Amino acid sequence: MGKYIIRRLLTAIPTILVISFIIFAILELSPSDPTGNLPLTIPPEVRAKIREALGADDPFVVKYVKWLNQFFIAEPLNFFETVTGIELPGSEDRTRVISWATRGPVMDIIAERLPQTLWVVGSSYLLGVLIAVPVGILSAYKQYSIFDQVGTFLMMIGFSVPTFFTGLMFIIIFSVNLKWFPSVYDTTHVVTDVASLQKQLNQMFMPVTVLTLYFTAQLSRYTRASTLDNLGQDYIRTARSKGLTERVVVTRHAVRNSLIPVVTLIALGIPGIFAGAIITEQIFRVNGIGQYLIIAIQGGDLPTVQTVTFIFAVLVVLFNIVADVLYGILDPRVTYT
Repeated sequence: MGKYIIRRLLTAIPTILVISFIIFAILELSPSDPTGNLPLTIPPEVRAKIREALGADDPFVVKYVKWLNQFFIAEPLNFFETVTGIELPGSEDRTRVISWATRGPVMDIIAERLPQTLWVVGSSYLLGVLIAVPVGILSAYKQYSIFDQVGTFLMMIGFSVPTFFTGLMFIIIFSVNLKWFPSVYDTTHVVTDVASLQKQLNQMFMPVTVLTLYFTAQLSRYTRASTLDNLGQDYIRTARSKGLTERVVVTRHAVRNSLIPVVTLIALGIPGIFAGAIITEQIFRVNGIGQYLIIAIQGGDLPTVQTVTFIFAVLVVLFNIVADVLYGILDPRVTYT
């Protein structure tokens, strides 16, 4: 398996480079100007100097190389210096992509916003997986029971109703009417003791619940369908005819094979955690990656949009490899050569 993982990682390098070129080229063709949002009273020569300082007038190849430099050279070296405390020579000359809107390094801004996204979206996704998998398996095993019918009804509602509607309903009910939870997420809050932890959990409740309902609905329906398909297979009837207990038949045979396609859905959904929940973060004012991407798109901040999009694409490629590796763990019939 080790050789397979190394081969897949080596194959992923040209794939990532092609993706990076496509993302950069498409967004570079958009008619965006770093001085477009500046007051009209600014003289043309000042605008020209601003464009020159931001590298907006550089040739396409130069801008592309500078943009790639932050991922493969500048940021890895900065991370090494932060972790080890060793300052490498030439640190002040490293080229970093600058946001047109904030005039700061894009990767620094992403690093500042990432914890908020992981707090909200990461917690939601984890809870969604922990709830959806057992609920989906139990619904399939007790097909057409009251539990299955109620669960199917609730999951269809959770999957069909958009998150912006659910979020607004939560704000009206729990924030405006009952006044139980804050409607705006305080991104400056720091957890230092039990009281501050309780405040953090209170402000996380509504956005986390909204996203958990959506993730749970999606994953549970997929898990139920996969489990139902395996429960009707011949090998399940053979296992029962051998006298195996129902618990062993379900957990060691049906569930293990049913989780193989579910693992793909879970693994490919993980990159979405880092990309952020764009709509939900906007509704609850969570200062995360999703909100940052929306602001960058609205403001025509090309470097930010290119960077966030590329990071998301890289995560998709990497977690595709993770899903393939997990296949071999769950299914002994899968061999890697």
